[in-house]
Amino acid sequence: MNVLITGGAGFIGTHLTRNLLEAGHAVTVLDNFSRQIHAGETQLAPDLRAHVNLISGEVADDSVLGPALAEAECVVHLAAETGTGQSMYEVSRYEHTNLAGTALIYECLTKGYARKVQRVVVASSRAIYGEGAYHCETHGTVYPLPRSSSEKNIGLFDLLCPACGEECLAIPTPETAPLQPTSFYGLTKQVQEQTVLLFGKVLEIPSYALRYQNVYGPGQSLNNPYTGILAIFSNLARAGKSIQIFEDGQESRDFVYIEDVVRATAACLSPNAKGCEAINIGSDERTSVIAVAQEINAFFGNASEIKVTGAFREGDIRHGMADLSKARELLDYQPIWKFHDGLRRFLSWATDNELAEDRYEESLSEMKERGLLRG
Repeated sequence: MNVLITGGAGFIGTHLTRNLLEAGHAVTVLDNFSRQIHAGETQLAPDLRAHVNLISGEVADDSVLGPALAEAECVVHLAAETGTGQSMYEVSRYEHTNLAGTALIYECLTKGYARKVQRVVVASSRAIYGEGAYHCETHGTVYPLPRSSSEKNIGLFDLLCPACGEECLAIPTPETAPLQPTSFYGLTKQVQEQTVLLFGKVLEIPSYALRYQNVYGPGQSLNNPYTGILAIFSNLARAGKSIQIFEDGQESRDFVYIEDVVRATAACLSPNAKGCEAINIGSDERTSVIAVAQEINAFFGNASEIKVTGAFREGDIRHGMADLSKARELLDYQPIWKFHDGLRRFLSWATDNELAEDRYEESLSEMKERGLLRG
């Protein structure tokens, strides 16, 4: 098949491109080579340049997107701005790329500019859930609302049952959970995936919104200070600088390795994949942020001091882990990589790359100036 990957020069897109080429597909990549992500690079990885049709430009530009869609039989829509914290003040930029870019795909489809498209996959995010699912001894599964700044200011970081106010425990979040994003990034992802699923049904095009958890692995941007705590912590540890951790360090994430993400995404392009579905893609593990910092610091010789600051960012969630029942049923998906193994693979790769310019403090200052970093 002819597959168009928007944002295909990025982390997930590059790995997916290699997978699809090996499977015999023809791949076109559309990417704007954002400096924040690509640090000035304007070309695909060297091993891909002779095998991929590259179109440089903005996904929200119809003069670029229209021709890119002309021969596409499948569209994997990865192009997006992805910084949770940054989305809270670069609002118009996130709206333009994430929402206008997605809307333009369907304007091209409904106007007949992309007659061959048979399948669409969009990169959604666990961010659309907000705090996600919890278990209360009295009320069973509950979905707490976002935590208040006043609670976090006095160190109350854990979630309470919205019905009785008692302590509750984080559990894997299913796709049936209410959508309660706590950041503008999460809101754009919610609208993105609902747009794809709505038009998929209307146009009878099989479509999938993959709710990726925290994706990591070799090839991840080491230059972007707005996303990816593994890249941020590894840069700090390599430089021997202190690693500052928000809240109490017990907040946790579902880190899913890039190879598992690629397998799940490629499975959506199979002719056997039918319907229009939102599906979680995760690792079946939940790892605390302080455990991540400790393991990264140990890998690089424990040269950094780890500081639990009590500070917090508006828009961050407390815990995240995906229920993978639907992915197993529809995509035969089972994560292969355990976090400990995937992290060591990522850190070994990072060691072989030049240490990135430290822009993390700059990103924190931006958030603090705008009242989005507190405590």
